[in-house]
Amino acid sequence: MRLLHTSDWHLGQLLHGHDRHAEHAAFLDWLLAELQQRQIDALLIAGDIFDSANPSAEAQRLYYSFLARAGRCCPRLQIVVIAGNHDSPLRIDAPQAVLQALRVHVLGQYRTGTTPNPRLRVALQRRDGSIGALLLAIPFLRPGDLPEGHGGAYAEGVAAVYRDEVDAALAVREPDQALLALGHLHALGGQVSEHSERRLVIGGQEAVAASLFPEELAYVALGHLHLAQQIGAPRIRYCGSPLPLSFSEIGYPHQVVEFTLDGALLASVEAIAVPRPAPILRVPARHLPLADVLPLLQALDFSDAPVGLQPLIEVLVERAWGDPDPAATIRAALDGKPVRLAAIKAVRPSNSADASASAPRLSIDELKPTPLFERLVREQTGSEPPAELWQAFGELLAIAEHGQG
Repeated sequence: MRLLHTSDWHLGQLLHGHDRHAEHAAFLDWLLAELQQRQIDALLIAGDIFDSANPSAEAQRLYYSFLARAGRCCPRLQIVVIAGNHDSPLRIDAPQAVLQALRVHVLGQYRTGTTPNPRLRVALQRRDGSIGALLLAIPFLRPGDLPEGHGGAYAEGVAAVYRDEVDAALAVREPDQALLALGHLHALGGQVSEHSERRLVIGGQEAVAASLFPEELAYVALGHLHLAQQIGAPRIRYCGSPLPLSFSEIGYPHQVVEFTLDGALLASVEAIAVPRPAPILRVPARHLPLADVLPLLQALDFSDAPVGLQPLIEVLVERAWGDPDPAATIRAALDGKPVRLAAIKAVRPSNSADASASAPRLSIDELKPTPLFERLVREQTGSEPPAELWQAFGELLAIAEHGQG
């Protein structure tokens, strides 16, 4: 059997206000071609289909259009979809009856009190019609989904669910059938993308040990972490997101993972690089004075790209005390170029990577809320706080000090 593992599409995502629809559409076109060319038997989608629990109509059309096209182009393809922490469990589950006609099995909500739950065990067929694998598909588990008796410890509750479901699956699978797992969680030791991955549980402590995946599981297909990585053994993997979802993910090896089964055993694993539909760049690679940044921006040379696939640019610039806001000058330098300016990150020279780590001590007056607020905005943005931000700060300060706005 040939299976393909993907996750964390985040359809409907905006990156600094820029829509990613065209990029996602290009990825799904590429994925459909790969499914056909590689003659994949089952596609496993490990959660975070959408970027929010209430996705736009356009994002939903993209998702359902892909499922329909996959059903037409690959009539024997089986697709299994689980909800991630960004998804609405009920929204993922709602079209279940209709999607079954397309050989799409969706699991959005984990139903408390039904452990072990036979609905989570999906039989995957070989091309001759026999059952080649039993897939344990567990959607993202929210604290309310977990069984009682673990003292409120989230990771322990998740481990208990997986133990119960794996034990139940082992009891019913046949010797020549591979046992697989599909999940959306944070495995201990996995590298997190700080700027684009939402915490699973407020307060942290959500990471679960890889030991909860016993050796009997031939392959564990995980979602949530955007960096493609294996957790311990090569059989336990995050395939990662197919597109960079923040500028911190520019260097990630975005991919999907094909794995093959030989009877009940894992035969091979292959990472398949996903082409990047639109470049995503930091210019320059580190903060430089505006005079050094402008020639780099003016030298950018991109051929015209379709709307929505122009390069996304984040500009890094130093702004010393007294320097004017660089935004207008930067925008002028990019005027007429087929790029999407996503962000301008300005910092004071004292905060750049090669500056001295020492900082002046603050006086008592400077430690009061208003000057601290002003200092923080300057250091983070390189600009003075705008009027609307001052107004919002004043309202919050009044509430904090006097209990009213």
